[in-house]
Amino acid sequence: MIDSNETSLYRNWEYANLGDYHRNLDLNWSYAPTYLQKVKLVYEFINSLPKNNKILDVGCGEGVFVEDFSKQGRNIKGLDFNYESEFVQRGDVRKIPYDDCSLDAVLFLDALEHLAFIDQPTALSEIYRILKPEGILFLSVPNLAHLNSRYSLLFQGKLDRTDAVIDHVGERPFWENKQIIQETGFKIINIQGVTLTLPIIYRKLICKKAKKLRWLHDLFEPLARIMPSLAMLTFFVCKK
Repeated sequence: MIDSNETSLYRNWEYANLGDYHRNLDLNWSYAPTYLQKVKLVYEFINSLPKNNKILDVGCGEGVFVEDFSKQGRNIKGLDFNYESEFVQRGDVRKIPYDDCSLDAVLFLDALEHLAFIDQPTALSEIYRILKPEGILFLSVPNLAHLNSRYSLLFQGKLDRTDAVIDHVGERPFWENKQIIQETGFKIINIQGVTLTLPIIYRKLICKKAKKLRWLHDLFEPLARIMPSLAMLTFFVCKK
């Protein structure tokens, strides 16, 4: 439920119904093992940046990372189209309210796929615009062609999407995501995968018993890291 002290602040989409579901993580949520690995990579990335860097988390939802690192003294702000709080400003990635070349780093995590294909280049171009020369984009995006999706397409004739089409209207396979990033002008300096979706094991076991079988999910993470084209989620570190 939404905190009564924040009911006057804007909530839309999943946040209107589920509240702060990332902050109040249900470990039995099928996506929880993936989310926890994502958290690990985000913390590693932010902690690798100089302390004086100006950081923006675009599409940040509840602003979990923004709040945590703000309290640690980091200069980090949040922007989201569907959420507003002390740490998160309501705004649109297609028209980011920041000056050109004003930020050292931008996080854009699990949000690109929610945009229509036609809007994705605009969003990436806006991020490119607000980054300083040599600025860093840390992007995570689902991979429509992850291992189990390929298996499902081959044997069942259907894709294993990471969410409903109505939510992931712009979900793409790994190579298309890589292409549109590069076409924006970014140089990709590192790529890692999260969650290796082994056929049968992932959907039939791990997703149904996410808390109990988190160890099994994490057992295959070293392979996901080095085989991002087969992983469910891809992390791109990109330089302007």
